[in-house]
Amino acid sequence: MNEYFKAVKISDSVYWVGAIDWNVRSFHGYRTERGTTYNAFLVLDEKVTLIDTVKAPFVGELLARIRSVIDPKKIDYIVSNHAEMDHSGALPEVIAAVEPEKVFASALGQKNLKAHFGEDLDITVVKTGETLSLGRHGLHFIETRMLHWPDSMVSYLDGEKILFSQDAFGMHLAGSALYADEYPDYVLEHEAKKYFANILLHLSPKILELLDALPSFNLDIAMIAPDHGPLWRKDVGRVIQLYRECAEQNWKDRALVVYSTMWKSTEKLARAIADGISGTGIRTEVMSLEAVERSAVITAVLASGIVAVGTPTMNNQMYPAVADILTYSRGLRPKNHIGAAFGSFGWSGEGAKLVQAELAAQGFEMPFEPFSVKYVPTEKDLAAAYELGAGLGRKLLEKLGR
Repeated sequence: MNEYFKAVKISDSVYWVGAIDWNVRSFHGYRTERGTTYNAFLVLDEKVTLIDTVKAPFVGELLARIRSVIDPKKIDYIVSNHAEMDHSGALPEVIAAVEPEKVFASALGQKNLKAHFGEDLDITVVKTGETLSLGRHGLHFIETRMLHWPDSMVSYLDGEKILFSQDAFGMHLAGSALYADEYPDYVLEHEAKKYFANILLHLSPKILELLDALPSFNLDIAMIAPDHGPLWRKDVGRVIQLYRECAEQNWKDRALVVYSTMWKSTEKLARAIADGISGTGIRTEVMSLEAVERSAVITAVLASGIVAVGTPTMNNQMYPAVADILTYSRGLRPKNHIGAAFGSFGWSGEGAKLVQAELAAQGFEMPFEPFSVKYVPTEKDLAAAYELGAGLGRKLLEKLGR
């Protein structure tokens, strides 16, 4: 019965009872090299309360961790902060095992859970500003609609000063260490930004609204407990500030040159453009779509002020891998970038023009015409590509006031 799974005490009355998914490598359409966790929390009070559940295949792990502390039948309440299946997939089985007095969710959470699991699911609706008394503690609810689903909410446990933040302030990072301060800073920053770029980037305006409103709720937060990744028990302001910086999408003094290539002609142009940009003092990264996947690209886009995209022309279109990343970018809506389109062709040459149009439609500033060469670039072509890069670098320096 998986009884070797144990709960981890995180405060006087709260235990982590979640699950570790060491092997997941694809999540929300992007690559999760370090796996993930599905965090759930057990509050021991006069009314024993379970905060969220886990992805369905991990229900045994969840229940075993609960049993290491109490009989699951002693759970009185279940709170579903978010109805997405990585957090609610185990809910029906947990309800059957626990038989709780009540299950709580937002109004849209109630709607979504019933859509997932059937209309006979009994859900009690809670709203922003409501408090559920557990005995010694109160659980306060704040709806965070479209962060990142319409049903989303967070819960704050007073006394313990813990914010159960569902998908906010999380990351996909599996590990036996439970707390953020137990991981290297570079890992935390990379995974937090990658999560933001691939899940929350298009919601940046709403995130800023929530961060601006957060002080009005007068929450004294000692710990942030997200539903994915490590918990923040030290310097909780650090991850809040990181989210603000990501959401503000201010101009960045970095550049990304990303491309796909058939016979290395577009790659040669990419390298020349990158050298031209870096020659102006802008730190530049080059990514081949044959070597990296879309989640790494959009993470680099978030960190860049220049995004130059290169494509061959194939069948009168941009290359499929380039179309993939531009479609992905369109949905995530990055802001404040100078864009450029370039590429090579054999006889028709539509590829770079299509990239130019797509970047412009996404709101990228496009100061130069698309740059294309026929077949293999000459030394003159490569010199022109270098100058294109230098021009992009100068444009960004102007934006940065340098």
